[in-house]
Amino acid sequence: MASSSPRDSGSSPTRASAPGAATRSTGRSRASPAGRWRKRSPRTARARSTRRTSAGCARWRRARCASSRRSTATTTATRRAGSRSPPSAWTATRPSACACSSRSSATRTSGRTAGRHGSRSSSSPPTRSATPPRERRRTGSSGFPSAGSTSSCRARRAPSGGRRTRRSSPTSSSRPRRSPPAGRAGAAALHRRGGAAARSSRDRRARHPRRHADGERGTRRGRGLKKWGARPEVLLAFPEGEIGGDAAEMLRALKRTGVRPWRVEDEGAAAEALASAHVVVDALLGTGARGAPEGLVARLIELINASDRPVVALDVPSGAPADGEAPAGPAVHATLTLTFAGWKRGLVTGVGPELAGEVEVVPIGVPEAELARGVTTFVLELQDVARHFPPRPRNAHKGSYGHLLIVAGSLGKTGAAALAAMAAMRSGAGLVSVATPASQQPVVAGLALEAMTEALPETAARTLALKAREVVAELAARRDAVALGPGIGLDEETRAAARALVQELPKPMAVDADALSALAGHLDLLRGAPAARCLTPHPGELARMLGVTVDEVQRDRIEVVREFATRHRVHLVLKGAFSVIGDPDGRVVVNPTGNPGMASGGTGDVLTGVLGALLARGLAPGDALQAAVFLHGLAGDLAAERVGEESLVARDVIDALPAAFGRLADASG
Repeated sequence: MASSSPRDSGSSPTRASAPGAATRSTGRSRASPAGRWRKRSPRTARARSTRRTSAGCARWRRARCASSRRSTATTTATRRAGSRSPPSAWTATRPSACACSSRSSATRTSGRTAGRHGSRSSSSPPTRSATPPRERRRTGSSGFPSAGSTSSCRARRAPSGGRRTRRSSPTSSSRPRRSPPAGRAGAAALHRRGGAAARSSRDRRARHPRRHADGERGTRRGRGLKKWGARPEVLLAFPEGEIGGDAAEMLRALKRTGVRPWRVEDEGAAAEALASAHVVVDALLGTGARGAPEGLVARLIELINASDRPVVALDVPSGAPADGEAPAGPAVHATLTLTFAGWKRGLVTGVGPELAGEVEVVPIGVPEAELARGVTTFVLELQDVARHFPPRPRNAHKGSYGHLLIVAGSLGKTGAAALAAMAAMRSGAGLVSVATPASQQPVVAGLALEAMTEALPETAARTLALKAREVVAELAARRDAVALGPGIGLDEETRAAARALVQELPKPMAVDADALSALAGHLDLLRGAPAARCLTPHPGELARMLGVTVDEVQRDRIEVVREFATRHRVHLVLKGAFSVIGDPDGRVVVNPTGNPGMASGGTGDVLTGVLGALLARGLAPGDALQAAVFLHGLAGDLAAERVGEESLVARDVIDALPAAFGRLADASG
């Protein structure tokens, strides 16, 4: 699992600004008359590859420099004249001192961005870069000078590439940042970040051909878009005279491409520029920003949100705290956030997911060990899960993949038992047995054909009776794992039976739904359990267990999960947008898969079945919980692509599980 970069919230950002005149680029586009890329000769390609490799050793130093800067520019890229595709826009803003805008001649756009990363940070005065032009053109470079700016440009269509796999990375921590390197290394870091962001913008041009960028990264991004035939327009939030160091070098380099940034003095002109853009790039505020945006920066954020254009935010949306706190003032609502090096905590907690939109981590060469140092919160990657599912041996049999016992169902809730059983079968369990009240056994058997069923003693309400605990204990002795809770009911006798099973069964257990409600007020039972317990509550269930409100649980999901898991020695997932998974050792993992369409009845029962199957297959409890949550969300994403979020139901998630496992197989090679 990859770790995310340390949280860049420890230092306050400094402003760099630049008052440029609003001018349009007149530089020739490198696009052919048809708007396509020129094909480079093999010799040229080899030379470019050599240059990339030669600079690899300095990647992490370059990446570090931009993390302490604050950008304040907005870049807007406009579609080339003559393009037939409908105009689209992304807008991103940061309070920094530079803005750039350019229009492309004969350019088309296509493809998708492949990565997400980069950390927007406060900008300290940058120093002049000695990086030669060839080095600055490297595709791996990224970085933008800190200066409040906005830029727009038309961009050429690039060949669309495959979708990049999600990678798990450590979320940012609150430890103090190292000061950025000066001189060549500092400017190089800006080049790398800006280049990475520009490439992401170019790759997404098919849908959003026009962009605005600001700040150190925004300026560098405008340069990259200009080189690719775009017409970036850069708007500065602060006077150019306030820009120094690396930020000033990035601004000078931008001007050498023919782009002339202009200082925003008339809000009407800024609103017009944003409205005419196809895409707006938010580079106004960095990860080190503190307090509510004020003055022109706050007004630019409001104009960006009112522009009704697609918005690309760099690192974190301006106005959204990187540490996950609630915004103190206006914040950019982004369509896409390109975060550098690793995930930021503010992108996965609180209102961050709503403000950030889609998130892509853009690698900038920072070593994994450096990113993970001192970090205890991570974001799951596809490769983290894929490693648990090697190809099946030719001589495998159903006993090789475990036998799961599901204790579920009651009158009116047999569907929960059936969904859990079908999900377990689709998740590779060798055998699945469902233990359910005797009167409901025929119903469950008719719904889950591949599963075996067992009749249990029941109450007058047709729910699990207390004396069923002996029968379940006998059944569990011959199984590898147990899943308890879906649809068992809330009868008091049933709740007592559920507590007894959690406390006594010596098998790894997935605990969900009504079994979680039975534990409210009896959490001390968890510490004495004879085997691992994996709890899967949604916010309401966890609030009942803790005796607090849902708002208190949601206020700081990561710390609530960490504290519960360590205190009660359990594995816990708090479901919801960016589900949070905690281990007894205090390690927390955030899951990036899933979508709002999964907020419907029965999807939790599907997760219980997937988790139970992975426990039965022999995965360690922590690994099983992480893999189950990731697979469950990935299947939901694939199902949403097929039926849409509005029509998504639990059975669609089950039907998409084979495709989700296929993604794992592809990732593992």
